[in-house]
Amino acid sequence: MRINIFQLFFLISILVTQSSYSQVDVVYTNLVWSDEFDANGAVNSSKWHHQTQLPAGGSWFNGEVQHYTDQLTNSFVNGGFLNVVAKKEPYTSQGITKQYTSARLNSKFSFLYGRVDVRAKIPTNQGTWPAIWMLGKNVNENGAFFDAQFGTTDWPACGEIDIMEHGITPSQPANYVQSALHTPSSFGNTTNIGGTIANNLGNDFHVYSMNWSPFQISFLLDGVVFYTYNPAVKTPSNWPFNAEQYLLLNIAMGGIAGTIPSNFTQTAMEIDYVRVYQNTLVDTQAPTNFTASIGAITSSTIELLLNADDNSGNVNYNITYSGGTISLANPSGVQRSVVIPNLLPNTNYSFSVAASDLAGNAFVTNPILLNATTTGVIGCSGNDTEAQAGTFSIGYNYAFETLGTDVKITFEMLDTDKVGVVAFLWRQSPFTEYQMTNVSGNIFTKTITGQTIGSTINYAVKFAYAGGLSVTRYFSYVVGNNCALEIPTLSESRQLCYPNPVEDILHLQLLDSHNQIRLTDVLGKTHLERVVNATGNLDMSDFKPGIYFLRIQNSRGIQYLKIIKN
Repeated sequence: MRINIFQLFFLISILVTQSSYSQVDVVYTNLVWSDEFDANGAVNSSKWHHQTQLPAGGSWFNGEVQHYTDQLTNSFVNGGFLNVVAKKEPYTSQGITKQYTSARLNSKFSFLYGRVDVRAKIPTNQGTWPAIWMLGKNVNENGAFFDAQFGTTDWPACGEIDIMEHGITPSQPANYVQSALHTPSSFGNTTNIGGTIANNLGNDFHVYSMNWSPFQISFLLDGVVFYTYNPAVKTPSNWPFNAEQYLLLNIAMGGIAGTIPSNFTQTAMEIDYVRVYQNTLVDTQAPTNFTASIGAITSSTIELLLNADDNSGNVNYNITYSGGTISLANPSGVQRSVVIPNLLPNTNYSFSVAASDLAGNAFVTNPILLNATTTGVIGCSGNDTEAQAGTFSIGYNYAFETLGTDVKITFEMLDTDKVGVVAFLWRQSPFTEYQMTNVSGNIFTKTITGQTIGSTINYAVKFAYAGGLSVTRYFSYVVGNNCALEIPTLSESRQLCYPNPVEDILHLQLLDSHNQIRLTDVLGKTHLERVVNATGNLDMSDFKPGIYFLRIQNSRGIQYLKIIKN
């Protein structure tokens, strides 16, 4: 097949890799293992192992119905391509007869960190599940190539990296391919998933790639990153990816891939090449031209802009501040934007930033010290119980915050009798529904971009849960406005809270002898709630610095006062 077509594909691969340098954190350039499938016939037995042993119970996982075999009809090389073939045929092995056969190949090569490129054309037949994926070398799975010598760890503690899978996402549009990671903290129906649309899937070849560094795992289609997994704090529960893994190629049949049509006969996944890259050269030169500066600042984030050069092609950055340490890498000579999250408003932060390469060679004058102060909050928050659909037993917190020309909307469901809660943001006109991101517990957020300062937006939130749903009322918010969403009925000048800003004791001078007060933060979280007399004190000495809202309810109505804690 290759009249120097190999050289052409190699150049294309290099171009694809170069084009994606700015999208991955570590660039791997040395080809350490590959199969170009140049020799017709059986697969190269020095590189691949046929995994055929059935799991205990006689069936493969996920309700699959195939036998994996080492038959030449299920896996063979022809014309420069590996063919993994799934067929409808009765086949008896290990005393069990099944009606479908396929192949499951394990690479006899394992590695820690690097890049995988697989150029393949995959089948899209109903009921088929083609996959290009990886498992920890230490997986305890009878029949796997490394099991006898290294199989000490059960799945998912061994870690699983799914580079490409198709056929198990019926809710997605046609031509959708998925990548996923399975860990002790999220496995089976994992939440660690990303996907994208591949043009003319089933008819065209595409390059499916995975870039794995000590800091993150990125997935690419034809050289373009579409999903990155990078938990901020890595533990054995969410990051078992610090040990060697090996590659698997297979087509599963049935089970969660759906019903196999009665007229199915056979299909194939065609693979042009499998290539693994790492960085193998000894590096003794430290980074040069290291710069670090402050970028955009909001009430809760500070952006750091980092850049440096290194002969290895990669630079490692370590950022230390009061919130901990952030470690990451980036290609040499490419500016990296790092947004530090979860900061307090009106607060000064100091950052110590160091640069080194992956071999540990440090920049000569580490570290660079930076200082920045977060802005004040521009927004509104509070809580409510009103529902336009369903009911709330306790209620919900809400917060709207303007960030430049974006508005971050956060809602928290306070009901404790609801399980399996998910949230959707509703725009009133024209009606649009957006899924919100879960922050923690029943707190959900969504940022809407490109808003006009001074314009009014109207949003509600639908909370869906097991057995029902509850929808909040619509809230009107003026973009760029710093306010409480309820209109106060009392004059702020007649009810006083002082000193404001407050260090320790907040003194209250209210109009009634019986006042219900509630103190919430900018996200609507309640920090105290009580009944007080006309005069009283609140001890805020143990509160974190930031902006709070004091809701005062009495016979005169409801009033919100903004309290700044230094």
